[in-house]
Amino acid sequence: MQRRTFLAGSAAALTAATTLRAAPPAAVTDFPEDAPRYRKGVKLSMIGGKGSPEEKFAIAKAAGFAGIEIDGSNRDVPALLAARDAVGLPIHGVVYGDSWKDRFSSPDAAIRARAVAGLEQALRDCEELGGSSVLVIPGVVDEATGYADAYARAEIEITKALPVAEETGVDVLFENVWNNFLLSPLEFARFIDGFESPAVGAYFDVGNVVRIGWPEQWITVLGERIRKLDVKEYSRKLQQSEGLYKGFGVELGEGSVDWDAVRAALEAIGYRGWATAEVRGGDLDRLADVANRMDAVLGLTDSE
Repeated sequence: MQRRTFLAGSAAALTAATTLRAAPPAAVTDFPEDAPRYRKGVKLSMIGGKGSPEEKFAIAKAAGFAGIEIDGSNRDVPALLAARDAVGLPIHGVVYGDSWKDRFSSPDAAIRARAVAGLEQALRDCEELGGSSVLVIPGVVDEATGYADAYARAEIEITKALPVAEETGVDVLFENVWNNFLLSPLEFARFIDGFESPAVGAYFDVGNVVRIGWPEQWITVLGERIRKLDVKEYSRKLQQSEGLYKGFGVELGEGSVDWDAVRAALEAIGYRGWATAEVRGGDLDRLADVANRMDAVLGLTDSE
């Protein structure tokens, strides 16, 4: 089925759902001009130890973070809500953690159906948690999945979940990851635009793109499609001397990212919003160091 044909059949549902689009809490979505440009977030999985959700939220807040993103496949929504309210730290989004296993681009129709159902549940969970986005890996190209097939299947399957995105007011944001798919900013922008939905955008990962390009160039091309940022570092020197994934083994500000250029590009497109750490986590001291390093690379004078 061609994507245009599919969209024609679902246009009425999308139009109706748009009128129901909810608004996430102001604590998650408001970024006034007189406030810092970036609001620092942390992935829940980065908070070390075996403490309760409330204890982990408290650590994140004490380390200097302004919000949490829920990653992983298991979401205990009541416990997370209780932790959010007790600590006073908002949940700004959810990562759809099964994107690698249940792929929208899979040749298996049953797997694609699971992917759509999983995304729809993540959208509903995110709405209940008060978040504004679900991070999604749109597809994977490998030996069993050709590039053109991955593109077509991802478009069709993700479109099926957009009525839920519109109804809940939660954005579907695609991240640039090492999935052999959407390998240039021009293609990434075209893929997003093809959905013709205000609920679709980019979750730009600064460090992930260094292996194949320059983050500031991607930012310029993607422009206002960028709704959120993942903040990590990458070293081309370590990549070349020790191996591909070793490039991530460097602290923020000590790798190949030109953070001055990244900040300039983000300012040029008018970006204001969440910047979430996605690096090695740990205890309070480790997370405080991450927060301080984020202040430095993002040009923030103090922690929010």
